[in-house]
Amino acid sequence: MRWVAFRTASGEDRIGRLIGEKVHELPEAADLMSLLGDDGERLQRAGERAAANPVAVHDFEGLKLRPPIAQPPAIRDFYAFEQHVKAGRRSRGLEMVAEWYEIPVFYFTNPSALSTTGDAIAIPPGCEKMDFEVEMAAVVGRRCSNISVAEARAHIAGYMIMNDWSARDLQRKEMLVGLGPAKGKDFATSLGPVFVTADELEAKRKGKGFDLAITATVNGREYSRANFADIYWSFEEMLSFAARGTNVLAGDILGSGTCGTGCIAELSLTDGEDRFPWLKPGDEVEIAIEELGRLRNRIVRGPPLHPLR
Repeated sequence: MRWVAFRTASGEDRIGRLIGEKVHELPEAADLMSLLGDDGERLQRAGERAAANPVAVHDFEGLKLRPPIAQPPAIRDFYAFEQHVKAGRRSRGLEMVAEWYEIPVFYFTNPSALSTTGDAIAIPPGCEKMDFEVEMAAVVGRRCSNISVAEARAHIAGYMIMNDWSARDLQRKEMLVGLGPAKGKDFATSLGPVFVTADELEAKRKGKGFDLAITATVNGREYSRANFADIYWSFEEMLSFAARGTNVLAGDILGSGTCGTGCIAELSLTDGEDRFPWLKPGDEVEIAIEELGRLRNRIVRGPPLHPLR
């Protein structure tokens, strides 16, 4: 099933099942979080109700969309594509670290800074090297702790596109200190626009991921092209690792990390900043992942920088 979250003309937050190009509004739920927490039966029954007896049927293109998961308990962003990791380390004059092949590392980002397709993204204060990052996200369907990789698959409710926006100059300064990223990342994360249940992608499984074509454009010009099957760590491995010694909750989001060629930082290393300049106000970034749709955002000027001293 495919789900979207949206705001009605009267200002109410609702969710609906996307069937073709029509959104069948569910009467009793305002957020997908309320349909998570079990083995998927609640979501399945809600989808059946939405198809059989919707409150209203809307054109998908005409809706004011919201992030499919509006307020997740936590967002863990991983680092699971080898090409991107190698390029990032090379940019800092570093060799590939052996430990990356032993554990799927992640950082926590801000669950209160979410947007979806059509939303404007403001450049954060002090940033002159604004970047996008092409990712896929998994949504945890029910609470888990200390689960095996084999058990993890049943705990993933579905998937969506993720754009982990990055202020590269801020990020690099922070990470020189040995901690972070923080302000280089926490200002914006875009999700959606569609949440696709896990069963919809089973036929696309390949290797550790899915055989899904990925592209990203800036102002209509293609910047990135990849395939999600190239991922090194599977979402099941990521979830098993995240749940070691702690609780992962229903609605938690796991970001895959950036795919190969999926950001300006990587592209400018090989072809230069003249060919792949940093984002500026007015630029429009679109990420498309097969089966998951398109996530489109326009960059706008951000607030001023207030000095600390």
